[in-house]
Amino acid sequence: MKSFTSRRARAIMVVIATGSLVLTGCSENKGGSTNKDSKKDQAEASVQSKPVVYGDAAASTGPAKEVPGAKSGGTIEVYQEQGLTHLDPGQIYVSDAGQMANLLFRGLTNFQEDGKGNTSVVGDLATDSGKSSDGGKTWTYTLKDGVKDQNGNVITSADIRHTVERQYAEFIFDGPTYLQTWLSGPKYRKALPDGGFGSKHLPASVLDTPDPKTVIFHFAAPQPDLPQTLAMPGYTVVPEKTDTKAKYDTAPVSSGPYKIAEYKAGKSMKLVKNENWDPKTDSVRHQYVDGFNFDFGVTESTQTSRLIADQGASKNAIQLTGSVESTQIQDVVGNAAVNKRTIKGYQPYVMVLNFNLDRVKNKAVREAVAYGVNSKSLIAGEGGAYGGDVAPNLFAPTLPGYEPDYDPYGRLKAPQGNITKAKELLKDVPAAEKKLVFAYANSEAGQKRKVAIVDALTKIGIDVVAKEVDAASYSEQVAKLKNPYDIYINGWGQDWPSPATVVTPVYDGDQVADGSPNYSHINDPEVQKLIKKALTQQPTEAAVTWREAHHYIMEKVVPSAPLWYTKQLQLFGSNIGGARYSAESSYIDVTQLFLKS
Repeated sequence: MKSFTSRRARAIMVVIATGSLVLTGCSENKGGSTNKDSKKDQAEASVQSKPVVYGDAAASTGPAKEVPGAKSGGTIEVYQEQGLTHLDPGQIYVSDAGQMANLLFRGLTNFQEDGKGNTSVVGDLATDSGKSSDGGKTWTYTLKDGVKDQNGNVITSADIRHTVERQYAEFIFDGPTYLQTWLSGPKYRKALPDGGFGSKHLPASVLDTPDPKTVIFHFAAPQPDLPQTLAMPGYTVVPEKTDTKAKYDTAPVSSGPYKIAEYKAGKSMKLVKNENWDPKTDSVRHQYVDGFNFDFGVTESTQTSRLIADQGASKNAIQLTGSVESTQIQDVVGNAAVNKRTIKGYQPYVMVLNFNLDRVKNKAVREAVAYGVNSKSLIAGEGGAYGGDVAPNLFAPTLPGYEPDYDPYGRLKAPQGNITKAKELLKDVPAAEKKLVFAYANSEAGQKRKVAIVDALTKIGIDVVAKEVDAASYSEQVAKLKNPYDIYINGWGQDWPSPATVVTPVYDGDQVADGSPNYSHINDPEVQKLIKKALTQQPTEAAVTWREAHHYIMEKVVPSAPLWYTKQLQLFGSNIGGARYSAESSYIDVTQLFLKS
């Protein structure tokens, strides 16, 4: 997290850890920019790599600080192109559902922002961000009084235990795996195959709930980043009494300020106030509006046109994870009145073209593609300088250890691709190995990306077979181990400012599984060795090891080709109040919104 200044002098403690920042996960939605100066943008983005500050009980006590000028009442309209990937908290690891989660669900901890660039981790269901002992191997949480779910049931330590244990179940496949892995190792499912739904539970030596208010985690190694891990939507509470297993994904139970009144998958969703949410227990969220109406299937170009026009219901509307459509960016930034209704920021995502290593086994082919892809064309489709910057490597400017000049494939010198070098690498490759199946999402952004990829790879001699995939399930489809695709674009951003939250989930062979963000299925012994080494080192030493791992992955394995770093530009209606950029989510901060009239 960014450093945080509490409203009360004694309210925080600085934690020496690897760092913290954002819930991001793999999902990316095309963004805009703070300005056209990439170096300035990247310098500003680097503040997101500050060390974390953890809040104590005073910082974690509600209600949340009032938003200046806030009023109550009304309904906010929400435009979104694709439907939500998941509603089950345990399955949430992408940005659209992550945005939704902050309205619906609460976890032991959460991220708290002050609107001035400072972010902290505070207690959410818990009284504080956690108390560590035994050198960081043991963490204790005490639940707040009076926290209930939407049905009026008091949330107890049994619900927290259940939330953790259900992550071990087979039907949970798309969420984060940090906590389970730390508690039970990389093969964690074997420790609790039925996810706690039977008679067996994790032993008290791993997860202890000695009374209804206390939760104690015991780890084999120090886990200084646990508070920000628990702040991820993937670890928000699922009340034990109302868990319907796989069916929970369509009808979850709320613990946040809003609850689902109506849901038509892929079409619409209506949120209304959760009467059992108590603002006195919540130091992060507000409940200013009466509800939110989500309209799915609205393309980014339509979203942008409606919000520029600012008529009728659009005055009360926001974009959830969509952005200003690239061809209309100048209509927004060139009009002072419209530009005032934007939020802007540098996102932590690195967009890459992943290779399915089970299918694309020839390293020469992977290197040729890495040289030949046209970042310039791809970025043009995202809005040019407002949409992103060329990515020379796999670490974003928001990440500690970012090397702006590390560019093994010459992306900075030749952002349009090095066709000559790519063709040279392919000259002795059999024709069959130069035929690649490319999966792309059937969204406006996906269509533009398809055109750019097919054009660039065709020029270097690759026979590209483009396959359209439903945008709402795109991440899920390409995350299947037996997917029928050779290459696909994904974006990954740090879960907090540490290379561990990039290298481990995306390039760790222990993470190869259905639903894992290890989209390339990389499982390299040297990478495994370096990851294990870095995870046992202090931050300064670990930084050197993470750098070594990064270079080895890019040059010796080539599981993906870096494409671009993303920026954010979102538009909202003139009657929306409290709009601000969230460094935690990289989108509009949905916890602060109200209607002006």
